[in-house]
Amino acid sequence: MVGVEFFGNFDLASAAIWSFWIFFAGLVYYLQLENTREGFPMETDDGKESTAQGLFNRPEPKTWTLPHGRGERTVPDYKPEGRELALKKLSPQEGMPFYPTGDPMKDGVGPASWAPRRDIPELDGKGHPKIVPMSGHKEFLVSAGTDPRGLPVKSGDDQIVGKISDMWIDEPEQLVRYLEIQLDEKWGGGKRLCPIQLTRIRNTGVLIHALYAEQFADAPTHRSQSQVTMLEEEKISGYFAGGKLYAGRRIEPAI
Repeated sequence: MVGVEFFGNFDLASAAIWSFWIFFAGLVYYLQLENTREGFPMETDDGKESTAQGLFNRPEPKTWTLPHGRGERTVPDYKPEGRELALKKLSPQEGMPFYPTGDPMKDGVGPASWAPRRDIPELDGKGHPKIVPMSGHKEFLVSAGTDPRGLPVKSGDDQIVGKISDMWIDEPEQLVRYLEIQLDEKWGGGKRLCPIQLTRIRNTGVLIHALYAEQFADAPTHRSQSQVTMLEEEKISGYFAGGKLYAGRRIEPAI
C-alpha cells in the first residue's frame, strides 16, 4: 500500500500544519521588512537617528520606475525631511509635547501639519490629473442636494468672506473634493480651495467653521486654475483642519 510502503510512518497532517506555520512566519517577516521602507529610520525628537528601530533590520533600498514618465522612486532613501519646525519642546524627555512658537497654521505644525509630497498633480490610471475643476467638465453635474456654486461663504465668526465659485472633483472617483472660494477683497481676494469635508452646505450659504474671517487670506493657494498638486493639497488640507484647534483663541484653554 502507498501509505505504508512509500510514506511509512510519515504524518502528512503534521507536515501540512508545520508547512503552513513556516510559510506564515516567513510572510510576517517579509511584510514587516517591507513595512520599514517608509518612515524609517526612526528619529528622536532632536532629529537624530533613534536606537530603537524595531525587531527587524531595514531592507536594502529598492528602486521602482513610476508610471506616466514620472521618473524613479527609491526607498528607503535615508534623506531627512529637511524642514525646520517652529516648535518649542516643553521637556527634555523623549515623547513630551511641543508648543508652537509662531503661527501654527502658517507654520504647518500640530493639527495643521502637512507631509512633503511631490509638487505635481496626482494622476489617474490614464495619466490625467485626478482632481480638476467641475467648470471645465460639462459632463458632470450635481445630481442631488444643494449646488453650492454662487452661495455666500460664512466663516466661523459669522462673517461673509466670499462666495463659492466652483467645485473641484476627483474625476475617476466621481466625488467632490474641494469647494473653490472667491474671496471678497476685504478678506484677501483671490481664490482658495477648501476641503468639502470641512464645509456645511445649506440652502442659504456655506459655513466653514474651521477658520475665522481674517484667516482666509493666509490660506495656501494653488498655482494652476486647472489642477492642484499633491503638495498644495497637503498644505490646504492642513491649514483648514488646523483651524479647528488654532483659529482665533481656540488654542487657549476653555473653561
